[in-house]
Amino acid sequence: MSTDAIVLLKDDHKDMRKLFRDFQGAGDNANARKGELVRQIIEALTVHTYLENEVMYPEVRKLLPDLEDDVLESYEEHHVADLLCMELHAMDPDDERFEAKATVLIESVTHHMAEEESDWFPKVREGLGRKQLQELGERMQQMRAKAPRTPAQPSALKKAIDAVID
Repeated sequence: MSTDAIVLLKDDHKDMRKLFRDFQGAGDNANARKGELVRQIIEALTVHTYLENEVMYPEVRKLLPDLEDDVLESYEEHHVADLLCMELHAMDPDDERFEAKATVLIESVTHHMAEEESDWFPKVREGLGRKQLQELGERMQQMRAKAPRTPAQPSALKKAIDAVID
C-alpha cells in the first residue's frame, strides 16, 4: 500500500463516492438504509477532513505559500461539510429534510473532491515531490486511528480551524 498522501486521499475519495452512490441508489422508503449510509458517510468525511486539516493543509500552506488561497478555500468547504454532518448526525432518517440535507452534502463534497483532484493535487504533487508526500502520508496513516469519527461541536471546529489559520 502506498504511503503517498495524495494516493491516500484519493483512496478516501473513491470510498466516499461509493457511499454516495449507495445512498443515491437506496431508493424511496429506504430510510433505515439511508440512515446507516449517512452514518458511514459522516464517519468517512470526519476522518478524512481531520487528516487534511491536521496534516495536509498546514504543511502545504507552509511549504507552498502560493497555494494559500486554495488551502483557505478548502478549509471553508470543509467547514460547510462539517456543519451539514453535524446537522445530519443529530437528525432522524425519517425527518423530512434528512434526504435533502444528505443530497446537499454529497453535492458539496463531490465538487470539493473534483476540485482537489483536478487542480489542487497536481500542484501539490509538483511542488512537494515524492519523498515529502510519502512522509505526509505516513503521518496521516498514523493519525487515522486516533481521528475523530463523529462531527466536532461547532465551537471546537472553529477553534481548531482558527488555530491552523493564525
